[in-house]
Order: sequence, then structure tokens, then C-alpha cells
Amino acid sequence: MNKLDTLAITPGEPAGIGPDLCIEYAQQPHDFQLVLLADPDMLDERARLLGKSINLIQFDKQVQKTSGSGTLFYIPVSLPEKAVAGLLNVNNAPYILKTLDMAVQGCLNNTFDALVTGPIHKGIINEAGFPFTGHTEYLAEKTSTSKVVMMLATDEMRVALATTHLPLKDVAQAITTDSLRQVLTILDHDLKTKYGLHSPHILVCGLNPHAGEDGHLGMEELDIIIPLIEQLKAEGFNLSGPLPADTLFSKRNLAQADSVLAMYHDQGLPILKYQGFGKAVNVTLGLPIIRTSVDHGTALDLAGTGLASTGSLDYAIKVARQMVKAKKL
Repeated sequence: MNKLDTLAITPGEPAGIGPDLCIEYAQQPHDFQLVLLADPDMLDERARLLGKSINLIQFDKQVQKTSGSGTLFYIPVSLPEKAVAGLLNVNNAPYILKTLDMAVQGCLNNTFDALVTGPIHKGIINEAGFPFTGHTEYLAEKTSTSKVVMMLATDEMRVALATTHLPLKDVAQAITTDSLRQVLTILDHDLKTKYGLHSPHILVCGLNPHAGEDGHLGMEELDIIIPLIEQLKAEGFNLSGPLPADTLFSKRNLAQADSVLAMYHDQGLPILKYQGFGKAVNVTLGLPIIRTSVDHGTALDLAGTGLASTGSLDYAIKVARQMVKAKKL
């Protein structure tokens, strides 16, 4: 019998909608194993709050069983204090990081084929005394990866970022020839190996309005971006740009592209989220493991109400499984 795909999921902030989404997702049958790293008492209580029936089974990697139809596999991680839906508790922040650490280790030792992460609240983790800028940076550190790339994707669009969680005033200084070469190399490599694309076509945004307008609106395009694109094209990369961001995201341009590289967070992601919010996935490229995530936050006001949509989680799991398949092939 072929080994079932086994995906780890960290529900994220226990006061948010992450646990709700996992419980809702488990109501339907699946042909793979989904393993939650979570407090089973918290899952039981949240299921009661949602009026859902779940059967919690502690995960055993020697046993092959499919998930769903009310069944949830889990690895127990105890909460320091009881989680209350919608109410953040700084004392539970270490629990969130512990679930991530255990899931990463499970992926590195091949217990899990991929990791799907639920929404976290960065503020409460920092308030607890743990410097934390986001999943992307944390997972890079935990896997000893020097450079990773954040990419969000829908069925129609993929947008990767040259810089991630930086203040806007720091972005231009962070766009260097070396960093941009690293990002484009990782993006090209993972589109080939994790998406199975032979020669991925990447559209590169300019940094400045009108892509600098020949230096009249900024020199980064002339000094850094254009020379690097020409170098990489000579090395076999399939690149176009730099293109003005205000016209790059047209249907005609996107129809010819496999991915867009935006220079900063709010240059590309507002467009992608407008096009597919709630149906998008966050993918971390460059890691030695497969990691996808929902594209939304903790939605504390919806926790425990049954009103949260599983759309983004559905897609995050779907993409993780596609990447597992591409890796196996």
C-alpha cells in the first residue's frame, strides 16, 4: 500500500479561528492524514462550542489512517492556561511556538510530508517576550535557512516578495543586487521543483512609480534591477521587467506569467488579496520543507461562532498536497 500523505497543521492562536477551521475541515472525508499539533482539551471544548462532533485520535506514525468524517489526529501539546475563544492570553504564547517547533522537526525527520500553519497573533507573541516578525522568518531560523521567499497564491495568480515585513522607509535600502539575485534564484528553483514548471516566466515589478521612468523617479531600476535581470536572463532565467506595478497586474500580462515578483509587501499583496481573499495561500519558498498557510488573521471576533470560512485552509491544504506530489515525482 502506498504511504498516505501526512500533513501537519498548527492551528495557531488558540483564541482565534484556527482551531475552528480545523474542526470544520475535519467534518468531510479525506484521502490523507491531517495531524494537528494542539491541546486536545481545547479542541474538544471548541468543538462543543461550535456544535460539531469530533473523534480525537492520538497520532501514531506507524498507523496509516485517513482523516475526516469527524476524525482528527493529533499530537498533544498542553496549553499553559485554558484558551477562551476571542480572548488573547499572553501566557499561552509559548504554546504557539512549541507547536511550530514540533511540526518543523516532524517535517525535517520525514514524519510529515508538509506543514500547514494556521493564523497567529504576532503582537501577543512579542508581548510575551519572544521577538517575532512572522511565520516566514521564524521557520527560516528553525530550519537554518539563510534566505527564504514569501509568496501568496490563488488559482489565478502567484505573487512573491523581494522584501517582507519591513517599514516602507527601509525597503529601497534592502533592494540590493545580491538579495534580489537570491530571491529570484529561490523563486525560479521552487517554481520548478515544487510546482513542476519547466521554465517559469516571472514578471518583475519596478520599485518606483513607472519603474523609475528612466531615472527621473528613482535610480534603483537603472542601478540594480535592470542589470540583474539581464544577467539572469543570460543565465537562462525567463524574466520580464522591471514593469510598472500599476500596469503589470493586467489580465493580459498575468496570462503570460507563472509568478510576479513584487518589491515590497503592499505593492503586490493588496492586488492578490482583492482578487482572491479567503481563497489564497501563503507559501514559504526556499525552505527544506513544504510549508503553506492561510492568508488571513486570527479573526478573534469570529472565534467560536461557526461563522469563519474554511476557504483559505482548504486551498492551503490543496496546494501543500500538490507540492508533495511534485516533490515525489
